[in-house]
Order: sequence, then C-alpha cells, then structure tokens
Amino acid sequence: MAVNQPKPVLATVAAMAGVSTPTVSKVVNGHADVSEKTRAKVQLALDKLGYQSPMQRRAKLAGPLLVEFVTQSIDSHYLTEVLRGALDYAAGQDVEVVISAMSAEQLSLRDHDKWAQRMFGLGRTGLLLVTSEVPQDLLDAFARRKIPVVVVDPWNPPPSGFVSVGATNWAGGKAAGEYLLGLGHRKIAFLGGDPGAECSIARLHGYLAALAGADIEVRPDYVVKGAFSREFGLRATKQLLDLEEPPTAIFASSDTVALGVLDEARRRNLKVPEDLSVIGFDGTSLAEQTLPRLTSVAQPLKEMGRVALRSILQLSRDEVLDARNVELATQLVVRDSTASPRN
Repeated sequence: MAVNQPKPVLATVAAMAGVSTPTVSKVVNGHADVSEKTRAKVQLALDKLGYQSPMQRRAKLAGPLLVEFVTQSIDSHYLTEVLRGALDYAAGQDVEVVISAMSAEQLSLRDHDKWAQRMFGLGRTGLLLVTSEVPQDLLDAFARRKIPVVVVDPWNPPPSGFVSVGATNWAGGKAAGEYLLGLGHRKIAFLGGDPGAECSIARLHGYLAALAGADIEVRPDYVVKGAFSREFGLRATKQLLDLEEPPTAIFASSDTVALGVLDEARRRNLKVPEDLSVIGFDGTSLAEQTLPRLTSVAQPLKEMGRVALRSILQLSRDEVLDARNVELATQLVVRDSTASPRN
C-alpha cells in the first residue's frame, strides 16, 4: 500500500536552503526585504520540494482560474476589441476574467506590493495590463510572488524578462505613408498620439521612412503630436488646414484621432476624400461606422487579447513561450476616405 508523503513545511524548506524559517516565509509571501541571492536559494528549495502555500492550495480547489484585466478605460473601441479577444479565449479555457479601470496616475501611485499580495491571497492566476507606462516596482512585486504579468501594446518597452503583446506599428505607419504616396499625394501630414508612447513613435518613424523612400522632405509643420483623442484630431486638423499650404492627406495615429479630422473637414465643407484623404490606425469598428468609411491600418486587436491571455496561462504552468515580446502583423484596410489628390 502506498504511503502518502508528508507535505513539505517551511522548516524543511529552510533546512534545505540553509536559511531561517522566517526568511522562507518572507519569500513565500513575496516580501521585498530578502536579497536576490537568498531568494534564489529558497525558491530552488521550494521548487525541489514541490511546496505550495496554503493560499495556493486553496486557490487550486476554489474553481476556475482568475485573471485580472486592467485598463485605463472601458469606454474605448480599441480596448473593447482587445477585451473581446481575451474573453473569447477565456471562455474555452475555464478561466474567469475580472475587469477593472485605472488611470495611468492611479496605476503609478498604487501600492504595488499590497496589490500583488492581495492578488496572491485571492489566488489570481495573472495580471493582463492594457495601459500606459508600466512601473518597474509593479513588475517586481508581481514577479516576487510568481504572478505572471503580460502587457498589451506597452507604451514603454517592458524590461528584459517580462512579456508584451503588440503589433507592427512601424510597418503599419510605413504602409499608410506608402499607400498615400502611391495615390499621388506629396503633402502628407501626420497626427501623432501621446509623444511618449512607443506605438506612436513607431508609427511616426514608419511614416517618415515612407517619405524618405520617396525623397520627400518632411515639413515640421506637417507633424503634430498630441493625444489619442477625437478632440486632439479636431484641433490639430484646424492647425494644419490653416497653413498657407495645407496637406492633401492626413495620416492619423488612431481611428479616434481620425474622427476629429473628419469633424473639422466637415465643419469646413471639405469633401473626403476628394478634398482631403484621411487614414486612421487601429482598425476598430469605428472605421466601418464613419461617413465616409475610414481607410485604416488594422491591428489584430482581438488576437492580441487572445495571445496575451494565453501567455499568462502558459506562464502560470511554467511553460516556455515561443517569444516574450510578440508583434502581430498589421494590415492596411482600404475603404472610402482616401483617393488621389485633385491637383
């Protein structure tokens, strides 16, 4: 008859690692006041002995896996599409997704250690962030508790070892620029999103590469940076169209910004695309709902959500990922808002 092996206790782990029992307790609970060398020794002993904390054991018995989905706003077509992808994948994996909204400031000011400890105590499987800049101490706090964090379309490059899912923003920006050039446009403006966002910078550089490839000098007054908002699109378009030599085409760094472009064109009784061609970025449902329908560089937003959630589950099972920084392909979708210039 098989004899059940006793579950390893903290004292057993401590003896194997050559440290005190309170030190093991600190590592198990993810406290920061342990050196990395000591933490590595304790973690090795925990792994060898197959130790699980009482919280972890309770979480396994509690039912479906739980992933926290944190975003700046749920009132966004972009974020809605990413969330739909994550929920579609979760539905087939016995995973529940908890959704919360948190501004960039709230995320920065939050006590990340307490947040990670709360999630650890609740048995959450991982954290999926669709947000702005990710604080380093947040990533560290979750790493200490071995809670996977995956960032979708990060505004700042995550440090080495952390996982991100995004799209080929540079290639998308270049494709938009080249398409407008192919239509015959030479006066092409760019409306950027938040200047510090990596995705916005990449889209700008793609646009610049397209113009450079056609030996067209970039006019500084044709590049306007602001926010990923309809209001910015409207204000920036007003600025561009008031120039002595206004552009014949505008590449907006998001579909939401492009809405503002269309608003200002309509206010001036300009016809799109006859008087002004407009391209957006993201490929959200907005692009199909505008009048005229918006040509846009589509990101695979649902697939980004699916890949992000799948990566969290793989990390939670200690599986090796194919890539830790995934870039999914963008695609230019031509609709009705672009045409050759009149002159």
